[in-house]
Amino acid sequence: MKTEWDYTELAAAYLKRPDYAQTAIDKMLQTAGVRKGDLVCDVGAGAAHLTIKLAEFGLEVFAVEPNDAMRANGIERTKKFENVRWFEGVGEHTGMETGKFDMVTFGSSFNVCDRQKALVEAKRILKDNGWFACMWNHRDLNDPLQKEIEAVLMQEIENYGYGTRREDQTEVINKSEIFQEVVFVEGTVMHEVLAEDFIEGWKSHGTVQRQSKEKFQYINERIREVVEGKGQEYIKIPYTTRIWMAQVK
Repeated sequence: MKTEWDYTELAAAYLKRPDYAQTAIDKMLQTAGVRKGDLVCDVGAGAAHLTIKLAEFGLEVFAVEPNDAMRANGIERTKKFENVRWFEGVGEHTGMETGKFDMVTFGSSFNVCDRQKALVEAKRILKDNGWFACMWNHRDLNDPLQKEIEAVLMQEIENYGYGTRREDQTEVINKSEIFQEVVFVEGTVMHEVLAEDFIEGWKSHGTVQRQSKEKFQYINERIREVVEGKGQEYIKIPYTTRIWMAQVK
């Protein structure tokens, strides 16, 4: 069971992606009112960046991921958690039981689904008054290093765009007419990471890969030049985790 977006070649690099801001995750869980032992379906769980945080909170996590390589990495990273189980599925067809979950989450995956179909599926597998949430980690484009990298992307990719991952998801959720008022949550985090890990993490960006096509490797080489030009073993990178969530009507 696959999607139009194939992350097989990006799976290893995805392990270098930064975690979501804990403050934003805490706000989300508090808003949803979930408690230890509640059931959550993490859709498009990938390398388990969100799955791990949900498991650490004490939720029973059903991680759904269509890509074999990504799911293998996720399974490896969560093998210490007895409260995480993995399944093959997609946002539009999770394969999960109707009315089972207290919460359904999409961590950096809602944008690769047919969003209206994914919302209908989320509603189907949620309990009455259950919560839907989708989120992304957005780089701070005002950061000097990010400005330099953005300049590379704009120069090398004609009409480069961020796709739906940087859009306000409120109207998309409202259009479904199956959820209550959308709640927006965000939190910032400063990641201090090895420069090499940050460089490698860029090889996981599906949005860039799809738009750059045969220039993807060259663009990553240019990003390496920019980062290595700072002459720092570790670099500090600001991110903002943005979450849109809503309760079933």
